[in-house]
Amino acid sequence: MHPTVTINNLNHAFGKGNLRRTVLSDINLALYPGEIVLLTGPSGSGKTTLLTLMGALRSVQDGSLQILDQELRGAKKRRLVKLRNQIGFIFQSHNLLDCLTAAENVEMALKLHKLSQRERRSRSHAMLSAVGLGEHSHKHPDQLSGGQKQRVAIARALVAEPKIVLADEPTASLDSHSGRDVVNLIQQLAHQQHCTVLLVTHDNRILDIAERNLHIEDGKLCA
Repeated sequence: MHPTVTINNLNHAFGKGNLRRTVLSDINLALYPGEIVLLTGPSGSGKTTLLTLMGALRSVQDGSLQILDQELRGAKKRRLVKLRNQIGFIFQSHNLLDCLTAAENVEMALKLHKLSQRERRSRSHAMLSAVGLGEHSHKHPDQLSGGQKQRVAIARALVAEPKIVLADEPTASLDSHSGRDVVNLIQQLAHQQHCTVLLVTHDNRILDIAERNLHIEDGKLCA
């Protein structure tokens, strides 16, 4: 099976001169369609930096990082924007817009896709139903619980049927029951859409959902 993500000899540092600090060192990794991979490690180990590099949110400094056969190192801004449209993002903070309803928040993820407003609305409502919020699509974020907000964020991340989903601590602010519901939804919908999921977490309660568990420490990846 051809990988969706291929990383070879990736290095990354912050700062310059005497203040330069290496945060990722010689990272090699391949991720495949339909695969759910968990990435664990202590704070400051490089987890979020790796995630943002994979999401084309940060420039690749050294080594090779290919997403869907596209090299990110040295890539033009237009190509990076196009790649980001094929990636779904789920964060610890749901990042919903308070002025929009749940359906409108999900629909925002389809704005850059060539769809009619009617089709965007239809897909938004269908995805909210898939995450169990069909009856809450008209509500604003301040009318939803923490778990429900994160479900909206999952719907937004998956509504455009991305090839890759990157999740950064999606259960960190949730209780154990809501956290389990959220990861089960990610697992179920990712398998249905056959997309690759990389999920960064400190939550030992959800380690069982993955096909693979990776650990990063001091910027170095361990299987």
